[in-house]
Amino acid sequence: MTITEDITLIEGHRKITPAPGIPVWDVDPYDESILRDPQDYYRELRSKGEVVYIPKYSVLAVGRFETTRKVFSDHENFVSSRGVGLSDFKLGDPWRAPSIILEVDPPEHTKTRKVMSRSLSPKVVKTFAELFEQTAEKLVGDVLEKGTIEAVTELAEPFPTTVFPIAVGMTDTNARYLVDYGSMVFNAVGPDNALRREAMTHVDEIVPWITAACKRARLSGEGLGAMVYACADEGEITEEEAGMLVRSFLSAGVDTTVTGIGNALMCFSQNPDQWEALKENPKLARQAFEEVLRYTSPVHTFGRTAGRATEVAGFPVEEDTKVLCVLGSANMDPDKWGDPENFRIDRKAIGHVAFGAGIHGCVGQNIARAELEAVLGALLKRVDRIEPAGDPVWRPGNSIRALDKLPITFIAK
Repeated sequence: MTITEDITLIEGHRKITPAPGIPVWDVDPYDESILRDPQDYYRELRSKGEVVYIPKYSVLAVGRFETTRKVFSDHENFVSSRGVGLSDFKLGDPWRAPSIILEVDPPEHTKTRKVMSRSLSPKVVKTFAELFEQTAEKLVGDVLEKGTIEAVTELAEPFPTTVFPIAVGMTDTNARYLVDYGSMVFNAVGPDNALRREAMTHVDEIVPWITAACKRARLSGEGLGAMVYACADEGEITEEEAGMLVRSFLSAGVDTTVTGIGNALMCFSQNPDQWEALKENPKLARQAFEEVLRYTSPVHTFGRTAGRATEVAGFPVEEDTKVLCVLGSANMDPDKWGDPENFRIDRKAIGHVAFGAGIHGCVGQNIARAELEAVLGALLKRVDRIEPAGDPVWRPGNSIRALDKLPITFIAK
């Protein structure tokens, strides 16, 4: 694609001039120290106002709850089809063919979202309940025999990499490829930094494997993949689009679930009173999961592009402007949550933006909830206490905040 000479690019998007009055903040939100422990960054972002300008990347950033939710939801003014990261797909080619669910706008998005929503409906997700419960109970039994474990590699990763390929109907699977592919997808939305480059190390090996694994011939006749291809048979989507939608299952259905399970285990190991409260009332499992999502925000930042001249919080915004929606900050906004830095399972955290908002809210959230509820249910049956066995180690990521190591000890009932 030819780029006119009068456009200055920063990380694949056009450099902008912010409107007068927008605070300027000389910060690098992709600095690894911030990504490991972002709370101070979140607080300062909110304290500076509804919207700030970050000159290092020539972007706007929003971190207060209402403004973040509004920008994220406003698909007419802030589009996804030009990429949900720093790169503007209008000005350069993305690293892979764009997602036809995440990186597309209506009316195309309406068509593909309909197919995905049907495939991931509560009714469909219920059909996997036995698979999820049995797998969770086996894994919990295995870790209880060990007592002290590294929870990321021994529980958080094995659960989704076991059940999700079965749910999709994959006949070939590779747990390492599934986890690493998610890392590629979510680090690609950031700048060309060490995190992105490291994630892309095996792109030439993994992406062809993922593409092939999503083909009809490589899927069983049952599962989510078969449901999507049935829509192609009915003429709702093309065969190629069906393959890309199956790819979306693998892009967003593994890495974020690994993160959610790991984060939940960390929350309960560090807040034993909340585990006691959940044991006393297991019906709070769904509510507890929502609080884990709010409190830890597995997806901490996603971007939008101003598809036309518009405004944010009363400030004019130029067409082509990249806006970082800092979901992690919005979920810790005291104006919305009162005491956001306390983890409380009695909090009604419905309305958080950990799954996004608007038409681009996570289409797989039903299955993500079912997976974590299965793990929590298995733990509640057999685990009396979850205790730290060392300090958690966070893995910096350009859009995912995940644990790298979580040493914990399970005390059986």
